[in-house]
Amino acid sequence: MESTAPVPARNVALVTGAGRLAGIGAGIARQLAADGWDLVLAGWREYDGRMPWGSDPEDEVRLTAELEAIGAQVHVLSADLQDPAVPERLVAEAVELAGPLHGLVLSHAESVDSGILDTSLESFERHFAVNTRASWQLIAAFARQATDDGGAIVALTSDHTAFNLPYGASKGALDRIVIAAARELGPLGISANVLNPGPVDTGWMSDEVRESGTARQPTGRLGTPADVAGTVAFLLSPAGRWVSGQLIKADGGFSA
Repeated sequence: MESTAPVPARNVALVTGAGRLAGIGAGIARQLAADGWDLVLAGWREYDGRMPWGSDPEDEVRLTAELEAIGAQVHVLSADLQDPAVPERLVAEAVELAGPLHGLVLSHAESVDSGILDTSLESFERHFAVNTRASWQLIAAFARQATDDGGAIVALTSDHTAFNLPYGASKGALDRIVIAAARELGPLGISANVLNPGPVDTGWMSDEVRESGTARQPTGRLGTPADVAGTVAFLLSPAGRWVSGQLIKADGGFSA
């Protein structure tokens, strides 16, 4: 006899920075899809296009097909998070397409190396617009649309400082915003954590960086997007929601 029991509704997560097959955002999306989440993925191809790894428009198509084969409903949106009008609009579009969001994963980033003496004002402001201001706006918009059962926020961060000044400084500010969110949004049933994954080679590493990073890694290998994804998925799950307000290093011991 065929069961008539209702199919449980799938939770929906918005994952930013998920435009590349090799990226951390894509790895997180794969794990969430396997765990029963539906997904709204946001990327910005123009950023990838000006970075050394480049942009492949087929990545979004391939990733969507891969996630749908797992069983997830997937929506892909383009979002220039440097534009202050975009974050709130992105969350609104995600809710309109997929329903209320229960997960928010901030894996987007502007990251262009420069130091104290050679960072331009334009680059400094662009890093803070994307990595800091947009993340705050996305967190606020996520909280405003939350249902009675709340949700979970995970933001990816970094401990970069010297010679990566605007990136590291903007990520440091992001850390404080997310920790504030854990306290301020806790009464809404929303957990918020920052995750530092350590060095993950998603196409940005030179041979020299890859070799030096591997030599420092106790595991004998660099991290992968799948390594990061497992921790993110736990923090978004019911079992992980009691963890909140933490800066977590899930880096295979790299920082030990």
